[in-house]
Amino acid sequence: MENSDLLRHQIIKNLIAPDTEKVADVAVSLWEPMATKIIEIVGEGGFNSLYARSVFITHPTYSWLDTHAPSTSPNHRFMELKTSFERQTSAHASAANSLLLINFTDILAVLIGEHLTMSILRSAWGNDAFEKVDKEFKNE
Repeated sequence: MENSDLLRHQIIKNLIAPDTEKVADVAVSLWEPMATKIIEIVGEGGFNSLYARSVFITHPTYSWLDTHAPSTSPNHRFMELKTSFERQTSAHASAANSLLLINFTDILAVLIGEHLTMSILRSAWGNDAFEKVDKEFKNE
């Protein structure tokens, strides 16, 4: 399980580009499809609970992170998160998003298992996100 955790964490870090001006857009582009897949399984309330717990765990490191629950409207679900990231430097926003995603997926993996978590992430983010990191991971 430790290797899978490292692989999942590495995939998240690889998907987050710290040097782009569009960090907030990249963040939302990762959260939205993942939320859609998870909501299909556990519902809106289940997702919001997981998200709130993740924000709670991440907040001591990034106290500027918005602690409001995501909107129930799919078109506006992560507007507060995006706004929080837009107020930060690209590097700071990327680091916060990385930690938030890692915390979220760690909680999810404890609840539903690593294999199902990885399947959800692969479904949400596509195989391309996994292939490069998976090859690098296997070569180490």
